[in-house]
Amino acid sequence: MSTTTTREARIIIDDKTPSVTIVRQFDAPAQAVFRAHTEPELFVRWVGPDSLDSSRVDRWDCRSGGEWRYVSTRNDDEHWFRGCFHEVRANELIIQTFCYEPWPDNVSLGRYVFEDLPGGRCRLTATSLADSFEARDAFVASGMEIGVQEGFRKLDALLAR
Repeated sequence: MSTTTTREARIIIDDKTPSVTIVRQFDAPAQAVFRAHTEPELFVRWVGPDSLDSSRVDRWDCRSGGEWRYVSTRNDDEHWFRGCFHEVRANELIIQTFCYEPWPDNVSLGRYVFEDLPGGRCRLTATSLADSFEARDAFVASGMEIGVQEGFRKLDALLAR
């Protein structure tokens, strides 16, 4: 059996529930991919599309019951995001809420599963459940796929260091 590394995230839009699932493999162990999602100084280095000027953390308390908030900038525009960490299990699971602050009624629940694979690799499966199909579809239409793909390419480079 041979395996190949895919450099693109697989994005699955469910037609029965208002959810999006993203599956991506990384050439790094789950511990390293988990750290890049939970340590704010690493997170801001890869999150979002290449068109962003920068991202900065306002609050980051990555533990079960903690909260987070960060801003990404593009030109003079600021894009604020926030949520709560509901469950954090080292190197294996994050369950958190996610809200783009201009759309405060559209809160999604995210489940991130980090799975070690042979050869020191990791599979990340991230599922976001929105409260409606309209909210999910607005999230998808906002350019989410570009941000995911470009962000994960930056994460690849960060993990390679």
